[in-house]
Amino acid sequence: MFKDFYKSDVVPKLKEEFGLSNINEVPTVKMITLNVGLGPGLKDARFIETAENTLKRITGQQPVKTLARKSVAGFKIREGLVVGMKVTLRGKRMWDFLEKLIKVSLPRVRDFRGLPPKAFDGQGNYSIGLKEHIAFPEIPTDEIELIHGIQVTIATTAENNEQAKSLLTHLGLPLKKA
Repeated sequence: MFKDFYKSDVVPKLKEEFGLSNINEVPTVKMITLNVGLGPGLKDARFIETAENTLKRITGQQPVKTLARKSVAGFKIREGLVVGMKVTLRGKRMWDFLEKLIKVSLPRVRDFRGLPPKAFDGQGNYSIGLKEHIAFPEIPTDEIELIHGIQVTIATTAENNEQAKSLLTHLGLPLKKA
């Protein structure tokens, strides 16, 4: 299991690297959020259904619909309109998804040369934007009608970008060399 790998291999390396004495100080992955924006298919019921089914297959959880907080006439958005879907993963499902993302999904991305090292937010979280949801093995390529993107945000307990980058690199996330 990936969490066992984290505890046995990654934790000792991070303790030594940052000079941490207490095991509770070592950064860890807190949660992973998957988000699909419905921008191009706001009015298309098939697009909304496709996005919902994609997130359900990938994560094994029912996605939550995100609603518009206020109306924006220029984008033809009304308050209360469904503008996206999201799933938050914690615990065993989070570790299983992270392992699948690193070992299976990212290598399947077309022309993949590593993730950008600048996608950290300053508080130890990392965001990955995938242009095509077909990188995940749960999505059969023969059933695809509509292709959409997925945003994956990895939230960590790291205090800064340096700790988060080290944590994710030790876990095997393929970051480009800066």
